[in-house]
Amino acid sequence: MAELLYRTGRFAARRRWGVMGGWLVALMVGLVTFVLFSGTISSAISIPDTPTSKVTDQLASQFRSTSGGSGSVVFETEDGSAFTDAQKAGVADLLKSIGQVDGVTGVTDPFTTQAQLEQSAAQLSEGRKQLEQGQTALENGQKKLDQAQQELDQQREQAGEVGGAAKAQLEAGQEELDRRQADLDAQRTEVEQQAAGLEAGTQVAELSSGFRFVSEDASAAVGTVSFRLPNAEVPTEVKDEIAGLIDNSAIDGVKPLLSQEISQTTPSILGPGEVIGVVVAAIVLVVMLGTLVGAALPLASALLGVGVATLAAMSFSGLVEFQSVTPVLGVMLGLAVGIDYSLFILNRHRNQLKQGMELHESIGLANGTSGNAVVFAGATVMVALLALNVTGVPFLGLMGTVAAGAVLVAILVATTFTPALLSLVGTRILRQKERAASSTPAPATDSTMSTRTSVITLVAGIAALVVIALPALNMRLGLPDGAGQPEDSQGYQAYKIQSEKFGDGFNGPLLVVANLPAPVEEAALVAEQAVVGKAIFDEGDVTAVVPISVSTDRSAIAFQVLPDGGPNSESTADLVHGLRELKPRTSDGGSATLGVAGNASANIDVSQKLSDALPVYLVLVVGLSLLILILVFRSILVPLTATLGFVLSLLAAFGGITAIFQLGWLSGVFGVHEPAPILSFLPIIQTGILFGLAMDYQLFLVSGMREAYAHGAAARVAVRRGFIAGRSVVTAAAIIMISVFAGFIFSHDTTIKPIGFGLAFGVLLDAFVVRMLIIPAAMHLLGDQAWWLPKWMDRIIPDIDVEGAKLERAHPVHPQEAGTASAR
Repeated sequence: MAELLYRTGRFAARRRWGVMGGWLVALMVGLVTFVLFSGTISSAISIPDTPTSKVTDQLASQFRSTSGGSGSVVFETEDGSAFTDAQKAGVADLLKSIGQVDGVTGVTDPFTTQAQLEQSAAQLSEGRKQLEQGQTALENGQKKLDQAQQELDQQREQAGEVGGAAKAQLEAGQEELDRRQADLDAQRTEVEQQAAGLEAGTQVAELSSGFRFVSEDASAAVGTVSFRLPNAEVPTEVKDEIAGLIDNSAIDGVKPLLSQEISQTTPSILGPGEVIGVVVAAIVLVVMLGTLVGAALPLASALLGVGVATLAAMSFSGLVEFQSVTPVLGVMLGLAVGIDYSLFILNRHRNQLKQGMELHESIGLANGTSGNAVVFAGATVMVALLALNVTGVPFLGLMGTVAAGAVLVAILVATTFTPALLSLVGTRILRQKERAASSTPAPATDSTMSTRTSVITLVAGIAALVVIALPALNMRLGLPDGAGQPEDSQGYQAYKIQSEKFGDGFNGPLLVVANLPAPVEEAALVAEQAVVGKAIFDEGDVTAVVPISVSTDRSAIAFQVLPDGGPNSESTADLVHGLRELKPRTSDGGSATLGVAGNASANIDVSQKLSDALPVYLVLVVGLSLLILILVFRSILVPLTATLGFVLSLLAAFGGITAIFQLGWLSGVFGVHEPAPILSFLPIIQTGILFGLAMDYQLFLVSGMREAYAHGAAARVAVRRGFIAGRSVVTAAAIIMISVFAGFIFSHDTTIKPIGFGLAFGVLLDAFVVRMLIIPAAMHLLGDQAWWLPKWMDRIIPDIDVEGAKLERAHPVHPQEAGTASAR
């Protein structure tokens, strides 16, 4: 591989215009395919074959009115007073306009619907009064009938054995009383049936009473918008048209707001924060390299790679469903590794030029040595990302594949486009003083770290990481809801109004489907709804249970359940689990089974699925880490310490994320206005990316130690030499990567913000605490044992020349005349 990269570097240097032109053509092709074939991307996150998805499929196939998605339009009077008739009319007109948008199947006028609910309640109350009056009349009639029967019996007793007309008269009287009793019994049966129906209707109304469309103080109202397609599939154009109607509405004294389901937008790929991160990276490059040309070169390479990778990936968004965070993650990682990989090659090239090596030879050798390390390091990142496909979570696998594609493009750009640029700029990559005279390598130092310092460093570093990791013990996983949206967004404001005026559960209603043991008759439907609804309500932590539909064969009943807590609350999660285990009794003595769907339920299922996948993925990545490092360093203890260090930095990063985004520590500094559970897929994404990056820094630091040890230096001296040789470039690379990732912390999107922080904080801990403190201290204490490898393993393990040492020996540095180097 080293020899191939050496030749590639020299070819790119000689054919610089052709190579650069080829990449520009690739960028243009990506742009064309993006314009022609790209589709919409979604902010909704779902996983197939979960309990929620199964209930959603059942709703779509067996229920007529619940298969599509829905969202809300929240209205609030600006002065907090009750809606006037004119304002109610304006709301109705606006909702009517929204109902005419293509893709919208219907809207619910909150005032009309609330009036209907109140009218139904009044009718039930009036019906109960009439029923009570009827029951009183029946009781009075029965008393009179009983009294007449008693009198007739007395007359019969007094008459004795008589015949003729008197007997016939008594018999006629008895027949009349029997007829009247039969009429009375029939009326009683009818009233009892009415009473049963009224009782069931009243119970259903009582269970539903906690669900309102207009707040109790009449200052807020919620209209529902129903879509033809599920929320995840509603086209952006439909939501944009609704948003336009809301923005152009002019209801005097009323503020309309769209819920998160409609207003949530796709996060921008590059925003102000991200640009600031790139600027900080540029400053670091200028300070390190000392020239604007040198600083611009890694940035140009990274931006080209990101452009090609992003356009290529998004060209498939018309065929595959992309989550909104997928391309952003690709950009985030592509920028960071693109700058670093180009920097590694550039830095090696500069050192060789300063030693007097001819330009094209230096480019080829830098590409064959540092470029070889870049290929290997990038491959480890790609393997970790592609391994996300083994989690069985489709959107996560796609996310890892797209990010791996961005890393692959970054590798290709670094090993082809970067050499072409280096050839173009020539010796201007050096400072003027550096071009004036060649330098000789600094003499190797034989000083070592003291054992006491090593022990203190090791213990202090591990202790610090353990303390930082402690908050991770309380980590809860979830997905973003309206509470986490930017404070100035409609989604957040709508969420807060619904929470304050209607209760937290209004923001996360559950759809519960009761599968009955047998189809229910039409006449018994309300009674069945009452029985099952009461069992659901009695589960606890429930505000309202509203029957909303029945399946076409009447074998299942759908309810909307308002929990007491919000979508991400622990009480709602407990309620979902409780309902899924509940087997409510039905009217015929059988048992129903319950399925739960809705956004809150989906969040729970997604989080559970990812939480279950995390240990498997972590074991896979840790095992992969050990295997790769054994191959690279031909050692057992070096890979073991490197992997343990990675686990420590990973757990510490989890602790920092939990402390800020869930517990709310320093939340104001990072713009976290509503602490919430940690993004459910962040731990897995963090594990994959940090693993790859940790191996990068391990490789560039410890390979220098191994090289010095292989050349005869004492083990502890080799640790010092390797550390000194690699610390400057690793420090710069880590700062650049932290800067790029940190730029995404200031994104308005609640999905991007914690990912940016987690990666920036994770790189900070791994690079500066683990790789530059703990690992050198551990290597010092291990001494010669650090490089121990069983003989049988030494024989079967291939010799992977990651740093291209063989190539370097084949192409030693030969100082050239200054004019020769400059002329090329």
